[in-house]
Amino acid sequence: MVVPKSEDKMYYPPPDLQRDAHVPNLNWYLELYRKSLENPEAFWKEVADEFFWKKPATGPMLQYNFDITKGNIYVKCMEGAKTNICYNVLDRHVKERNLGAKVAYYWEGNSANDHMTITYSQLLSQVCRCANVLKQMGVKKGDRVSIYLPMIPELVYTMLACARIGAVHSIVFAGFSAESLSERIRDAQSSVLVTADGVYRGEKLINLKEIVDEALEKCREKASSTVTKCLVIKHIGLKTNSDAACIKLQTPWDSQRDMWWDEAMRGSAEECEPEWLDAEDPLFILYTSGSTGKPKGVLHTVAGYLLYTSLTFKYVFDHQYDDVYWCTADIGWITGHSYITYGPLANGATGVLFEGVPVYPHVGRFWEIIEKYKVTKFYTAPTAIRLLMKHGREPLENYDLSSLRIMGSVGEPINPEAWQWYHEVVGQRQCPIVDTFWQTETGGHVLTPLPAATPLKPGSATFPFFGVEPAILSEHGEELEGEAEGYLVFKRPWPGIMRTLYKNHECFENIYFKKFPGFYVTGDGCRRDKDGYYWITGRIDDMLNVSGHLLSTAEVEAALTEYPGVVEAAVVTRPHKVKGECLYCFISLKDSMEFNNSVVEELKKLVREKIGPIATPDFIQNAPALPKTRSGKIMRRILRQIARNDKDLGDLSTLADPKVVEVLFSQRCEAAA
Repeated sequence: MVVPKSEDKMYYPPPDLQRDAHVPNLNWYLELYRKSLENPEAFWKEVADEFFWKKPATGPMLQYNFDITKGNIYVKCMEGAKTNICYNVLDRHVKERNLGAKVAYYWEGNSANDHMTITYSQLLSQVCRCANVLKQMGVKKGDRVSIYLPMIPELVYTMLACARIGAVHSIVFAGFSAESLSERIRDAQSSVLVTADGVYRGEKLINLKEIVDEALEKCREKASSTVTKCLVIKHIGLKTNSDAACIKLQTPWDSQRDMWWDEAMRGSAEECEPEWLDAEDPLFILYTSGSTGKPKGVLHTVAGYLLYTSLTFKYVFDHQYDDVYWCTADIGWITGHSYITYGPLANGATGVLFEGVPVYPHVGRFWEIIEKYKVTKFYTAPTAIRLLMKHGREPLENYDLSSLRIMGSVGEPINPEAWQWYHEVVGQRQCPIVDTFWQTETGGHVLTPLPAATPLKPGSATFPFFGVEPAILSEHGEELEGEAEGYLVFKRPWPGIMRTLYKNHECFENIYFKKFPGFYVTGDGCRRDKDGYYWITGRIDDMLNVSGHLLSTAEVEAALTEYPGVVEAAVVTRPHKVKGECLYCFISLKDSMEFNNSVVEELKKLVREKIGPIATPDFIQNAPALPKTRSGKIMRRILRQIARNDKDLGDLSTLADPKVVEVLFSQRCEAAA
C-alpha cells in the first residue's frame, strides 16, 4: 500500500473532522494497520479490554487454518473466554457507564405520525421481558428462534433477547415469500417464530401472519415442522395508518400455537440474568443466497463478532458521543445486524430505526427525518441514492441537512455519478463518503475508507480495514502485485468472519476455500490501481446483485422452471438506473406453448411467490435455444451481452451453435432497448 500520489480527482477529509477523529490522518491509519497485521494479539486485546468478560480468554486472540490441504478450515477467537453480547451492548452502558437515560433509538414508523424514543434503560427492560417470555415458551441455550418482522422496536428486542439467553436468532427479511421463510425455518429447525399481524410498506398492506401460516403449512407438508409456538405482535392494530385497513386485515389464528405479544409480555419480569456463553458459541444464523439455489446459513459467533462490529462502527463512522446515526437498511440483512443493532449499541450510540420507504408519504421523507433528529452520520444504499436522484435537488431544498458530518454507502459498488450527487447535493461537499465493501460472510467492513484519514476516489472502496489482508489472484491462483485485476481474496481471518455454514461445514470449505487453498475467496472480482486503491468489479460466480441484495442465478432459474411449459431458464443482470442491476431472464418454452404477455406476468408472479418481490424480473425474453458450449454449459457471458445489447461478444469458438446468438439478439425485449 502506498500513500496516494494520483493525478485522479481526489477528495480529502475536512480539517474540522480530523481534529477530534479516532484516526485523524492517513499516516495514523497506516501505523495502526501495520500493527494490526504484525501484532494482531496486542491489537485485538486492546479492543477486547473495552468489554466485560465473565471469564478471560485462555487461548490466543485468533487461531485459524485457511489452507484446506492442511486439514479442516477453522477460525477461533479468544478461546476459553466467557461473555454475553447482550450484556455488553446494554447492561454495560446502563450499569457501568451510567448511560441509562441516553437515547438508544428514535423509531420512525411507516407513517410520519408513528414515532417513539427508546432509552438504553427502556431497551434493557424490554429485552429482559422478552427474554423471560422466550424462556417461558421453552427456549434454551442453543435453540433457534426464527424472526419474521418489519422494522419495529420489537425486532431489536427479540434478537437481543435471544442473545441474552444464548438462543440463536435467525432473522428472515419480512419481504421474503412463504416458500423462502419455510425453507429457512426448516433448515434452522427453529422451535419458536416471532412475527407481526401485518405491515405497511408505503401504502401497501402486507398480511405477515398469513404468509407465516402458509410457511408453517409448507413445513408440515414436508414433515419437518419444528415450530411449536408463534409469538405475534399486533403491529397494524396499534398504528394510526388507517382504521379501514385494520378492519380488512384478518389475522389467521391457531389457538394451540399462537400467542399475542402484548399478553405474553404483560406479566413478564424486567430483569433476566444473562447466559454466560463461550466466545465461540453461535450468536446467529443469517441466510444468504447460494450458487446452488439453496440458501446458505451463515453462522456468526459471540466474541469475535462483538469485537469486529464494535470496532468497524467506531472507526468507519468515527463515532462520537453526541452523534445521531442512521442506517436505512433492514435488520433482515447483515447490514442491519452489524450496523443498526450490534455495532452501534456496543458503542453506546444513538440510532434511528426506520420502518418506512424513501419516498412515502413524499419524496422528501429521508431528508425530513435527517432534519427532525439532526442526523450526523447517514448510511444508505446506492439504490436509494439513485432513486432519490431521479427526483432532483428540489425536495432537499425544503430541509436543513447541515447536521450531516459523514455519509456512507453499502450493498454494492456505488457508481461515480451517484457518488458525486450524494457528495455535492446531499452532503453539500462537506461530508466524506465511506463506500464500504463487505459481505454477510465477513460480518463487518473489510475494505473501507476512514472518514478523517482516507483521500477518496469516487467508486473505490479504498483500503483494507484493520486486521484484513487482501490479495488479488489470477485465474490460476497466482498472487498479482501492484496494478492488477482478478479474484479478491483474503490471506487471514479477522475476529468477525463467519465460522461455518450451519450444518454444512463441507459446503463452507468448498465454496470459500477450495478454489484457492490458503485464501478466503470472496467470489468478487477486484481491481487495484497504481495508488493501491481497491475497486470492486462485481461477482465472478453465478450470483446477482440487485438493489444491493444478493440472489443466485440457480434460485431464480429454479423458480422459473417450475412454470408448466418452461423447459429451461437462464438469468443474468443488466444495468438499471435505480437498482444498479436488474434481472433479465431467458426462457425456453415447449413447442406447444406460445410466448406472450400473459406468460411473462405469470412467470413474474411465480418468482415473487417463490422468493419475494426483490427477485421480480424486469425483463423476460423468449429463447428458442440458449448459447451453450459443446459440453452443454450455458454461456452466461454471452447472455449478459445480449441483455445489454452489446455486440462485442469476444471469442465464440466454443459455442455449439453460433446461430443461436443472432436469434436471441433479434428477439430482445423491446423495453430493454
